Amino acid sequence: MNFSSRLLSWYAQNGRQLPWRGKVNPYNVWISEIILQQTRIEQGIGYYYRFIDAFPDVRTLAEAPLDKVLRLWQGLGYYSRARNLHQAAGDIVNNLNGVLPDSYAGWLKIKGVGSYTAAAIASIAFKEPVPALDGNACRVFSRIFALKEVMDTGKGKKAFRELALEVMDEQNPGDFNQAVMDFGALVCKPVSPLCRECLFNRECLAFLQKKVQHFPVRKKKPAQRDRYFHYFYFYYPDQNKQTVFFIYKRTGNDIWKNLYELPLLETPDPLLPNDLTSLDWWKKFFPDGKGYTFTHAPVFFRHLLTHQKIHANFYAVRVNPSKTNTFEKAFEKTNREAFDALPKSGLTLRYLKTAGKAGKTGQI
Repeated sequence: MNFSSRLLSWYAQNGRQLPWRGKVNPYNVWISEIILQQTRIEQGIGYYYRFIDAFPDVRTLAEAPLDKVLRLWQGLGYYSRARNLHQAAGDIVNNLNGVLPDSYAGWLKIKGVGSYTAAAIASIAFKEPVPALDGNACRVFSRIFALKEVMDTGKGKKAFRELALEVMDEQNPGDFNQAVMDFGALVCKPVSPLCRECLFNRECLAFLQKKVQHFPVRKKKPAQRDRYFHYFYFYYPDQNKQTVFFIYKRTGNDIWKNLYELPLLETPDPLLPNDLTSLDWWKKFFPDGKGYTFTHAPVFFRHLLTHQKIHANFYAVRVNPSKTNTFEKAFEKTNREAFDALPKSGLTLRYLKTAGKAGKTGQI
């Protein structure tokens, strides 16, 4: 069906105009591909511009403090991408003299780069004929050729790769990969694909068999895990009548590593506000049951992650300054201006925005 030539003709007329296309810079392609993992292009473009402005090359990225990198990433989610990107930049500067890899095999050795990202960079920036198989590409291939292999298994990935290699244009592998991506995003969409307008609708086996929504075949997604978070805005006015409050930096291998947030209590089950003060965690800070005032009703958010559903309550608690010694041992003391400069999760940003609009507590 002359798949590649027809697809490239479509791409020449309909491909998306994106800032990292045109005059290709391998560094810019790398940054764009990392940002666009699990991110819509409409959201990612703004982050891409800000990131390139702040870190125009691999050395400036490697030399930047991690907190600055995470702060620019704030709100984009999947923060391990930013941590890996920062570490990878350091590795490239320290181990490769600041020279980016120029091959698929070389990119696979870079922290945070998997087979899709390595293929995208190698094909777009270095014209290596290797297929970049993201969700869009697999959807296109599976529908047009009725490929029934489960796409997110080892056997399925092999089948998709073999098919893509068979039909791709080896002279223009970067354009071919980007054409497949764009075609999947604009025409062969996950929901309500434009089959009647598709240039392959006379050959697409899924369309001819009226089974478009059956492709691609995926593994069943694991059930989301419910987590119950209780955040506390413990605050008081200092001697200069400036509001100060307490925060901490997340560590370990849980979500939002290296980001800052308000003191957190996680419970295995939902908890009524009235039950909080009877917990040992609470009594650690207020052993005599005095020295605090809840200043408004809790603010609730449901925050969805890939495999987790966060049920979060935020409580504003004004504390007596004489009771803060225990807080100062457990947390960092800050103010709003300093907190604004630190990297935070999207959930914390939602609370700050909501509390600020509502005027709750009057200061945060």
